[in-house]
Amino acid sequence: MWPASQYSHTNHQANASKSNEHQNQQNLKTLGMTSAISMAGPKPIDIEKTNELKESLVPFGVFESEAEMHHRMEVLGSLHRLVRQWIRDESLRKNMPPSVADTVGGNIYTFGSYRLGVHHRGADIDALCVAPRHIDRSDYFQSFYELLKEQPQVKDLRAVEDAFVPVIKMNFDGIEIDLLFARLALKEIPDSFDLRDDMLLKNLDQKCVRSLNGCRVTDEILRLVPDINTFRLTLRAIKLWAKRHGIYSNTLGYLGGVSWAMLVARTCQLYPNALPATLLHKFFLVFSQWKWPQPVLLKPPDSVNLGFPVWDPRVNMSDRYHLMPIITPAYPQQNSTFNVSSSTRTVIMEEFRLGLAITDEIMLGKCGWERLFEAANFFSRYKHFIVLLASSANTLDQLPWCGLVESKIRHLITTLERNQHITIAHVNPECYNSVPLNTNNGHPLALPPGTPVQTEEHGAAEVKNDKGEIVANVCSMWFIGLVFDKTNVNVDLTYDISSFTKAVHYQAENTNVLREGMTIEARHVRRKQLHQYLSPSLLRREKVNKRKNETLAVHTKKAKRVSESSADEVSVLSYTEDSNSSNMYEVNVQNGAHQEQKTSEKVDRGSSSSGIACT
Repeated sequence: MWPASQYSHTNHQANASKSNEHQNQQNLKTLGMTSAISMAGPKPIDIEKTNELKESLVPFGVFESEAEMHHRMEVLGSLHRLVRQWIRDESLRKNMPPSVADTVGGNIYTFGSYRLGVHHRGADIDALCVAPRHIDRSDYFQSFYELLKEQPQVKDLRAVEDAFVPVIKMNFDGIEIDLLFARLALKEIPDSFDLRDDMLLKNLDQKCVRSLNGCRVTDEILRLVPDINTFRLTLRAIKLWAKRHGIYSNTLGYLGGVSWAMLVARTCQLYPNALPATLLHKFFLVFSQWKWPQPVLLKPPDSVNLGFPVWDPRVNMSDRYHLMPIITPAYPQQNSTFNVSSSTRTVIMEEFRLGLAITDEIMLGKCGWERLFEAANFFSRYKHFIVLLASSANTLDQLPWCGLVESKIRHLITTLERNQHITIAHVNPECYNSVPLNTNNGHPLALPPGTPVQTEEHGAAEVKNDKGEIVANVCSMWFIGLVFDKTNVNVDLTYDISSFTKAVHYQAENTNVLREGMTIEARHVRRKQLHQYLSPSLLRREKVNKRKNETLAVHTKKAKRVSESSADEVSVLSYTEDSNSSNMYEVNVQNGAHQEQKTSEKVDRGSSSSGIACT
């Protein structure tokens, strides 16, 4: 029999353990839609792998120096003072007494990667100008725009007033800034004003609500993660991985910055005590097995009802067709991935599985983190490509023209997917800038990514033909890899391509973007013809990476067995409607296997075609 003192001590430990476990369960209720998968803390190997991860990220420029961070703060300070000055001047112009105009305020709020603390060197800043109720959006795009034009440190100023979310873009003292505008139904905007209050949205128009949404979502994400510093390092690594593997682009149907942030935040909720190295591995484990189109949510949907549309497939028919819903946590809840298509989802899922296989190898010490961040082998993966060529007379025209063409490419992808013979239409998000056409006998040749295009001051001036007409001189290119369902099939894409180019020209005319010399062309190119468009060094690198990935493909097949062998892991997080609850979803946690196992076969399977007609 135990001594009384020892029994008492042991019993106290047991009670304390139960109490801590109960407290942990209570705390877990705040970590999203479900309790955590694991509360395990870091082991020595996790600390070692995390330190190695930090070191591996440094060469990619994902961390800013103190001087660069200070410069960004100075730029935001200058912009804030300009906003205050403009709001005061505009208030006086509207016959407001000077004593009142001095107190109405106005603020600059940041959101996106800068607010999350994961911006990299040279990254732009997403910001929001918040003004009181007597300042209109028309004032913003007129008098404030004119004020910015007068500032010597402001360059490349352009207003996009008719966009879904209206924005002024600029380069402010070397920092690219996208500045949105929101007018609140308030007399004044204090310095320490919090935008999280849902009632602020009452009586606002849709454009103001959309503009506010960026800040509100970013702040809510930071509030919902267990450890901000761990979240930030993990997100830096995931963003770099996604960009290197060509799946970082909301415009082209992949995932944008806020979507990646929410996926990482959900992983942090499921493993609240894990370090970044472990979280990276778990990220791929969880989302390579996620049962899409079941949504990813960071918290139960808010019950606010101010009349704004929210994502709800029970009510909105169109929401039922979203393929990879990742729902923003702030009211009004929206799906941040509505642009995802069947092809882009297939590509993303294959990259998740490849990421799981690589991080398995890393955690076992068989390779380093640099393997995860190697560029993808897009051009060696497919035998057939469509090359989109957008050309302009000069580099000044090329910027808005490229933006317009890029915004329409996802519609072409959707059209191609409808073709009964096309299995995959995989667009590479990288836009390749070519040398000026007049220096390459009128043919495009892509420069390595990141190479600056010549400006007019350096010789890329407008070129005219024999008739005196301005012709295309600067060209940008996008590549779409195609997989067909069978070999030896003739596929005529003439109508699809023609419809796409007509839609682009129609949009350009309606938005006053179209200029003389602007052209768009689509060409069918086989893999053996890529050397006509891409640099030899890029194609050589692709061949090396292809051999590495062929070796890793064997490990990818083992990833399912590795993940299923761990008893404490959750393979599938399933959401089902709960008719007896005011919440949108009730959560079921269950074990399961990898989903969409045929995806990798689709992506890797090549085919030949005896003819594709593109005009």
